[in-house]
Amino acid sequence: MTSLPHPGIFTTVERQCADSEPTPPLRLFDGSERAGVPLSLAQARRALYDRTVCPTARAALWHQIAERARFGTDESDWPTAVVWLGLPGLRRAAYKITWRFRADRGDVEAELVTCYLEALAKIEGHESDPGGLVLPPACSRAWEVWRKARFESASDNVEGVGRFPVGADEEGPWQADYDPVPQHSGLSATMRITVPAHRVEGVRLGALARAWGVADTPTATGYSGRGRQVARISLRRAGRNG
Repeated sequence: MTSLPHPGIFTTVERQCADSEPTPPLRLFDGSERAGVPLSLAQARRALYDRTVCPTARAALWHQIAERARFGTDESDWPTAVVWLGLPGLRRAAYKITWRFRADRGDVEAELVTCYLEALAKIEGHESDPGGLVLPPACSRAWEVWRKARFESASDNVEGVGRFPVGADEEGPWQADYDPVPQHSGLSATMRITVPAHRVEGVRLGALARAWGVADTPTATGYSGRGRQVARISLRRAGRNG
């Protein structure tokens, strides 16, 4: 029997809060009751994203949610419920980030929840639009994290990346860099490999491109001014700027 994959954070929180009614309940201050109208968790979530609800009432809800987020998990179910209330605003960002950067959905959800809770922690009592200071910044920050991660390339086996033994001799090592045009589709991270000087002879830039699997991307080391530049490959002594 094939086991189902472990559910993500969003799914887990949805399940945990399906029948949850943490106390004290959130209250809607719409002017009908001085002490506010108590809301169920589902009612509160609908009100948060309903643009027909009075902005002041929605702001009051966000302030209450920020307060509940500070409750400890040993004394209340509110910490999980707080995440549940933010899921409608986080789901679209999770889908877009996962699709755009081919990222792991579980990692993206974890990053979004972290950013969301950190944004909630910064909410102060005088904010007139706390919702605008929570969800948009949280989604933007998570997007930026994955955008930066896209330009990083890590390898446990540096020798295997360039298919050249890494070492040094009395002449010093040489270094080759592959720099794609920013935001160009395909390979986008700078790739660097250092080889000993005695192996430099006979090493051609085309061979390096084939070794890195980018032979179809750069077609020449020069740029004639026609067409579109896709990358730059440089070979230099390691430790030198020129």
